[in-house]
Amino acid sequence: MNLTTVKGWVSGLFKRTSDGYADLREDVAGGSVWLRVVLGIVVLYIIIIAILGFYFSNEPDVQLWQDNFQSTDAVEAPISPEITGSVTTASLIVVADTLLSKSGGYLSNDVLPPGLLLDNIPNWEYGVLVQVRDLSKAFREVFSRSQSQSTEDKDLVIAEPRFNFDSESWLLPSTESVYREGIEKLNSYHSRLVDPSQPTAQFYARTDNLEFWLSSVEKRMGSLSQRLSASVGQRRLNTDLAGEADAAQSTPVAKEVDIKTPWLEIDDVFYEARGTTWALIHFLKAIEKDFSDVLIKKNAVVSLQQIIRELEATQVTVYSPMVLNGSGFGVLANHSLVMASYISRAHAAIIDLRELLTQG
Repeated sequence: MNLTTVKGWVSGLFKRTSDGYADLREDVAGGSVWLRVVLGIVVLYIIIIAILGFYFSNEPDVQLWQDNFQSTDAVEAPISPEITGSVTTASLIVVADTLLSKSGGYLSNDVLPPGLLLDNIPNWEYGVLVQVRDLSKAFREVFSRSQSQSTEDKDLVIAEPRFNFDSESWLLPSTESVYREGIEKLNSYHSRLVDPSQPTAQFYARTDNLEFWLSSVEKRMGSLSQRLSASVGQRRLNTDLAGEADAAQSTPVAKEVDIKTPWLEIDDVFYEARGTTWALIHFLKAIEKDFSDVLIKKNAVVSLQQIIRELEATQVTVYSPMVLNGSGFGVLANHSLVMASYISRAHAAIIDLRELLTQG
């Protein structure tokens, strides 16, 4: 092998190496462009999801449409405050419709972001839904019936079980479609209620009917108060059988029990309570109108108004970016205990109101 041949071989090697590096640089440059495009799309997607998440997390305004008894798009027939039951029925329709038509729509059954990533509003929705279920049950069982042997209203028979459908079903059928059927039947009942030519639809504003619904509200409020208070943990004495010497229960339990809400569920209970109280404000305002004669006779109007006042305090804007869980007398706030204080006072006032209604 002569010197010229060696030089040619070395020169060719360097040329091929140089060309290889050039090709590699082109490949890397091309790959980095695609990488930047992909990263840009991902960042843009995250930003859009974050913006939608903030928008969807807005709770509906607590401003009450009943203040002026104005008609709304959700209620098909004109609202007639002079007809007993029209305002309460319309309130149930509006609250149920708000579940489906608020910012972002109904989120509890979402299977895609941002609804899938949110939990505060779905818990708020559940709190509202429980109150819708309780009031629709009261409509079917007592408000629309004059006696225990009276026949049930044909629309309420269908509407009440619709609201008890699975709250997280997203397909075949979807929760929204089933709840819409319930709202349609409530609208049908309301249309017949405000039509003097159709006496088959009735609303009986009696003391025992109001007491029936308030008893379920009382139990819901008592349970929420206990769950909210358990955010800091408590060691409670077992009072399950207190008040009756011969009382018994299925399974023995300890005399003292430790009650504490798991850390990850504290905000869930808080927003469920917010939804519950939001719905109750609307319903109690309507009850104040439709049961005005009953309340005036029992001198209970102020008692009901005080309950509404306590519940309105639960709807104050939460400025903290998260639900804080400080100890009862610690440095940080405990939002659950603040919420529990308002609900406990409302709960006690409901007990007093029920006793007042049952008195002769």
